[in-house]
Amino acid sequence: MAAGGSAGRDEGDTAGGVRAALGGLTTRGRSFLAAGVAAAVCAYVLGQGDLLRVGLLLAVLPLVCVLVLYRTRYQVAGSRRLSPQRVPAGAEARVHLRMENVSRLPTGLLMLQDHVPYVLGPRPRFVLDRVEAGGRREVSYRVRSDLRGRYPLGPLQLRLSDPFGMCELTRSFSAYDMLTVIPRTEPLPPGRLPGEATGYGEGRQRSLALAGEDDLIPREYRYGDDLRRVHWRSTAKYGELMVRREEQPQRARCTVLLDTREAGYQGSGPDSAFEWAVSGAASVVVHMLEQGFTVRLLTDEGSPLPGDGPDGITGSAQDSAEAAGLMLDALAVVDHSDGAGLSRAYDLLSGGNEGLLVAFVGDLDEEQAAVAARMRQRSGAAVAFVLDSGTWLTGGAVPGAVEDRLRRLRDAGWTAVAVPPGASLAEVWRHAGRAPATQGATGDGTSGMNGVSGGWS
Repeated sequence: MAAGGSAGRDEGDTAGGVRAALGGLTTRGRSFLAAGVAAAVCAYVLGQGDLLRVGLLLAVLPLVCVLVLYRTRYQVAGSRRLSPQRVPAGAEARVHLRMENVSRLPTGLLMLQDHVPYVLGPRPRFVLDRVEAGGRREVSYRVRSDLRGRYPLGPLQLRLSDPFGMCELTRSFSAYDMLTVIPRTEPLPPGRLPGEATGYGEGRQRSLALAGEDDLIPREYRYGDDLRRVHWRSTAKYGELMVRREEQPQRARCTVLLDTREAGYQGSGPDSAFEWAVSGAASVVVHMLEQGFTVRLLTDEGSPLPGDGPDGITGSAQDSAEAAGLMLDALAVVDHSDGAGLSRAYDLLSGGNEGLLVAFVGDLDEEQAAVAARMRQRSGAAVAFVLDSGTWLTGGAVPGAVEDRLRRLRDAGWTAVAVPPGASLAEVWRHAGRAPATQGATGDGTSGMNGVSGGWS
């Protein structure tokens, strides 16, 4: 079967046996059975042989329909395929259902029903006419969600009916599929951010690789190696051809920090400040991986990637598209944390030069602003997008307390940007690229980046 699909199995279909099948008799089927039994009893009492044959016919017909339908439902295979399995919030995915009759007899009327969460839309139902022996039918429906997350699809239910309408049986398939609704991502304009030459980008240093094709430690000769790289001293020492491993440039590094503190955000829904921050983090992750950076994703509680170490996941160890998919999957299910501070994230950044640090933070009190300011010492350059959720709720101007927090971050060397409600990430990103590396307050209490707090035309 195609990738992304699943085939179904029955859930306890044999538990009830014939008794469960008899429970599928319709009103018509029960009426025929009752009429047949009554006619047979009357024929026996009155001694009417012809009436007995009629009664037996009336009674046997619904029982034969039950037997045929009971056997048929085990010989109808169902499968589901998602296209695609990962879709951005607000976009549509198509679900393909296929039913196949693997028996030697045609089926009667088939009614399909797939279970979907209410956030994806109404429950789809389909009616299929007779399916010939060995035949198959395919139907599809669309699902859409404005809320990111992981949503199960299934199980698929199949209701079979015989041509006479005597019996209806339901078959449930146990298999289900998972649709991942990832945050919306926005293409970001190319450009250099303030301080880019410090520790990454064009000014990145060259270091010795610890593993891989190019390492300073001599290694054994492999077919296809350039003979000019033979290290004769090591060859004489080990008794076999050894070649030199050379230096390779250190990959540009970027850490994306997402503040998920529940205390840092107010409001909910697709247009809330928290959802903008999640979408912004997803966009930066994709953008940096496309630019060839090694990207690490962190939250205030550490890495959101299950089973990952404290260093997060990096694009240097695998294909960039795969790395972006894993990070987007993690951001699809990220939620508010119960933590009250950014200390955990600061500890994870304390290992040394982090290259570029891009942070999306919510409301900052005096203590958390101080912790965020110290993070700047652990990175080559740092850009902070600060979302005041109260401003997002009211749609007003950035209050003075937020300006104080921004000024403190800028004094520490951050490129701090106040994000107005409904702002375009691409525009905010472009303004951050135009800002000086270290910002200070001007005479009117604003800075060069403060113009973004009121929005752009």
